[in-house]
Amino acid sequence: MLISVVLRCALVVALGLGIFAVGVWQRQGLEHPQRGQTAQAVWTESAGLESGGWALEAHGSIPMPADTAAAHASNLVAMPLGNSAALTAFWFAGDRESAPNVQIAASQWSRASQQWTPARFVVNRHAMGRELGYGLRRLGNPVAWLDGEGRMHLFVVATGWGGWAASRVLQLRQSSTSNALKDLQFEPVRVLPLSWLWNISYLVRNPPLPLADGGMVLPVHFELGTKHASALHFDAQGAYRGMVRISKHHDRLQPTLVMESPTDWWAFMRVQREQGKVAVSRSRDAGRNWEDQVDSSLDNPDAAVAGMGLSPHRMVLAYNPSVKGRTALHLGESGNGQSWTVAAVIEKGAEPDEFSYPAMAWSDGKLWVTYTADRTHIQWQRFISAPTNTRGAP
Repeated sequence: MLISVVLRCALVVALGLGIFAVGVWQRQGLEHPQRGQTAQAVWTESAGLESGGWALEAHGSIPMPADTAAAHASNLVAMPLGNSAALTAFWFAGDRESAPNVQIAASQWSRASQQWTPARFVVNRHAMGRELGYGLRRLGNPVAWLDGEGRMHLFVVATGWGGWAASRVLQLRQSSTSNALKDLQFEPVRVLPLSWLWNISYLVRNPPLPLADGGMVLPVHFELGTKHASALHFDAQGAYRGMVRISKHHDRLQPTLVMESPTDWWAFMRVQREQGKVAVSRSRDAGRNWEDQVDSSLDNPDAAVAGMGLSPHRMVLAYNPSVKGRTALHLGESGNGQSWTVAAVIEKGAEPDEFSYPAMAWSDGKLWVTYTADRTHIQWQRFISAPTNTRGAP
């Protein structure tokens, strides 16, 4: 009995010290961020895009791996001109979210056939765990990036124990010579060293912002207890160089980084509160410092958003336009990061429909959007620039 009491007391003390230490660490990270990156952001090939509206050109479903019941959290990476694929899409798939058989699936949009290739699994938790030297319990959100040498990196949420709040971010790197889907293979680089607390509770969701020096800034969020957003700097070879806090608030997660100019960036964030709005932070010095802004006018039902800057003062954002439920998905457009108009209705359903976790990319002169549909498959839509009186609809 005495031993049991002592153990319980020790556990309470350890937990209290842990919570105190997390608070200290978070405050230190906020007040003394690592500001190693000085490069400016660079535009995609869309930089010369003139203002206008959007017209839906094509849509459909991305093929699923055989005998796979669930899919979620897609991510898109635009492939270089000259590559056989215009885009590579990644998502996690299995029996259900957090199921033991969940793996990272991928498909590519073929420039030759103008179709998505049959999907295949590219990351397996058992195989990756063996290479890392310890077990992985579940896999989650994937985010892809092409480094300065054209190698593909994949950042994947993974847990060894506990729920998503106990996640780590695995950095994987292309080990195959070719990045064609039939050849694509990955090897572990590291678990990103983001937290002293067993290095857990950071997650990725949205793609990085590319930099002029070939590096990038990857948005992440911390989820254990408080929720806050940060940005990670990587050099052109994919080496991690430091972290900067995006927001001082503790209810903001899954930031998406959107450039208005090479040095003027916005972060739009999911919020975890009742009657939420899309939260906003801004950097005017290429990501070295961030300041919280007044929340946007866009409703947010505790749901992920995805955005990108297409040209100076032309930004787009995919979001669920309600304070409750994910039955609709809109594409918004803004010239200043503050005032938004509905550029297209991506989906408009009714309960129990769910259209969520959008992703977007610019490739071959067109805007591509993917998203989860009813947690069973990944839908895609492709938009072309059109006169302002044209509105896209599925």
